[in-house]
Formats: sequence, structure tokens, C-alpha cells
Amino acid sequence: MNQLISTFFGVGYLPKAPGTWGSLVALIIWWFVPIDDIFLQTSLIMIAIVLGVYTSAKFSKEINKSDPSEVVIDEVVGMWIALFIIPKSIFLYVTSFILFRILDITKPLIIDKAQKLPNGWGIMMDDVIAGLIAWMIVLGIYGIYIG
Repeated sequence: MNQLISTFFGVGYLPKAPGTWGSLVALIIWWFVPIDDIFLQTSLIMIAIVLGVYTSAKFSKEINKSDPSEVVIDEVVGMWIALFIIPKSIFLYVTSFILFRILDITKPLIIDKAQKLPNGWGIMMDDVIAGLIAWMIVLGIYGIYIG
């Protein structure tokens, strides 16, 4: 079960750039989550964070790797955070995706420090923070876009 959830049902085993695949699958799923249901959006993110911290820690210990590339539940959570209450717009979704991936890959400042947290916290929190930063930037772009 740890492997299934932490690899997001096997998405983490897709060849080349599993984190990008995980983010893309997360984006596609989120497109179908109702924008006006903040309770559902918040619940999905919180459940995924809790499951992600637990299962990624267990799975990484099982295979003896500190942050296995096949673990993509962290990218799923980060992408969902980056899309939280964002209107369903191809432009905004693609912008969120690109910003999140850039932040997740380059890991500037606090994002890099967060990945040094112990166990599943380090695996998850760098993507949570990258998602939050991407989300804030996209909200700003959306404000300009509608303003």
C-alpha cells in the first residue's frame, strides 16, 4: 500500500521525469475537481499530505533510498496546492504547472531547506512550499489577467 500511494498508483514508474508525469496527472485530475468546492479541495490536499508523509517515509525505508524518484505523491500534492481555487483556464493551469516544475526542480531558498527535514516530511514539504509559491504567483497573474 505504501508503494501504491507514494508512487501515485504507479505514475512514478513512468520513464523519464517521473516528477513531471506526477505533476501532469495531478493537473488533469484537478481539472475535474469543482472550483467552488473549497472544502473538497482542501480535504483532498490535506489527506494527500498526511498519506504522502506517511507512505513516502515507509516506502523510502523499504527500498533504502532517502528520496526515491518514483515517489511522486509529493508532486501531486504540490501541483494541487498550486491549483487551489485557481479558475479553470488553460493559461492559468499551464502557468501553474510550469512555475511549480521550475520551483520543484531548482529548489531555491527555503524549498531546498525543507527537503532536508527528516523522513517523509522532507520528501513532501519542499513540494508543498513550491506549490504555495507557484500558487501565490499565479494568483497575482490572475489578478492582473482579470484586472
